[in-house]
Amino acid sequence: MTTAPPTDTDESPHRTESAPSPGGRSLLRPLILRLHFYAGVLVAPFLLVAATTGFLYAGSFQAEKILYADEMTVPEVGDTRLPISEQVEAAREAHPEGAVATVRTSAQDDETTRVMLAGVPGVDEDKTLAVFVDPYTGQVRGALEQYGSTGALPLRTWIDEFHRDLHLGETGRLYSELAASWLWLIAAGGLVLWFSRRRALRKVRGTGGRRRTLGLHGTVGAWAAIGFLFLSATGLTWSTYAGANIGELRTSLGHSTPSISATAGGDHGGHGAAAGSGGTAEHGVGLDKVLAAARAEGLGDPVEIVPPAEASSAYVVRQVQRSWPEKQDSVAVDPATGEVTDVLRFADYPLLAKLTRWGIDLHTGILFGLVNQLALMLVALSLIVLILLGYRMWWQRGRGSAFGRPVPRGAWAKVPPQILVPLLAVTAVVGYFLPLLGVPLAAFIAVDVVLGEIAHRRGRRMPGAPAGTGGRPGRP
Repeated sequence: MTTAPPTDTDESPHRTESAPSPGGRSLLRPLILRLHFYAGVLVAPFLLVAATTGFLYAGSFQAEKILYADEMTVPEVGDTRLPISEQVEAAREAHPEGAVATVRTSAQDDETTRVMLAGVPGVDEDKTLAVFVDPYTGQVRGALEQYGSTGALPLRTWIDEFHRDLHLGETGRLYSELAASWLWLIAAGGLVLWFSRRRALRKVRGTGGRRRTLGLHGTVGAWAAIGFLFLSATGLTWSTYAGANIGELRTSLGHSTPSISATAGGDHGGHGAAAGSGGTAEHGVGLDKVLAAARAEGLGDPVEIVPPAEASSAYVVRQVQRSWPEKQDSVAVDPATGEVTDVLRFADYPLLAKLTRWGIDLHTGILFGLVNQLALMLVALSLIVLILLGYRMWWQRGRGSAFGRPVPRGAWAKVPPQILVPLLAVTAVVGYFLPLLGVPLAAFIAVDVVLGEIAHRRGRRMPGAPAGTGGRPGRP
């Protein structure tokens, strides 16, 4: 949440606050202050990138509707829609390359149907070519690359990848996981520091200089902290290392996300649905009867039809509405008979699976549409402001044209063992589940100890050096 120590009155000899009463909170405050300062300073660049790209991503949904309006919408809403098989046939006539991977019906009357083609030359393996078809006339409105289950088109895909991995692939994902791993800790530490101050020292009105910067920093941070904690928690659910640990925990608790059986004949072997291998997606009874069978089970638009992956596989029809209320039911349909062989209801998902789905959709701005996206943009903007204010506070602590001194080390030595030992144990457990928090924190502690020992030894060789500074008052 912050990037600099909260207040000059906490670190200078000219404190205007009364001394805090003895207790665990007052003993931990210097330790939290030091961790908050260094975490803010060192992690802030990663958070700044994540906040900026997240701000752009939240706005990309509306930008996408404007930029690709011709492809995504129909010029005129008709009275009757063509059978889905005819719409797919129109798409294949215009784009015979590749194979039909999925077919997505429109959610609104003025939206086009999307026919997704896999294996198209020039399109990345993890993307499909979406062919947009007017459901009333069969006219092909255009074709664009599409990525992910939310149907992201080129603009949103580019911003999404920039936010997720800086277009550096799996290695680049470590930056976003690092930011998410530290954001909750910085936010929580900032809250403790802010609310442990006397109320009179939190005000912004009538103040100036660093005190005013601190007031703005703390006030904005306190209001936005819940948003930071939420973004951190939900962002970690699909990160590389922490996400894998969270997935293992959900599996051990029996709360992993269930999957529909795509085996024809009703064998509930847990096989997942895969992209169709046929060029036209017409297998057995055909798309129209498959869609009718799904409708009979209560699946309303928008739905996505996945053709059979092989001869022994079934069609899978799944709802893909991520906005509230979520529609995530799915059915498997035998291509030979047109009978439903398996049904999976979102209502039957385990609790943690539901919470994960809702959390991810809220994090990405889908769950509540435009309101959700505006809220995310506000939280991202708050984080950007906090980072800039934090660096400004650090600058204001300095003299002339230099950043100020870091927070003095040694705060941990003043914490009694009955508090320090459990704190270290909790830190070790959290660091294990969040390795991009634990490893950098362990490295920081190791470097800090080494620098402290070096400063101590130098101080012993420098008679008259101020106590506790190792003869280097300005050294961290």
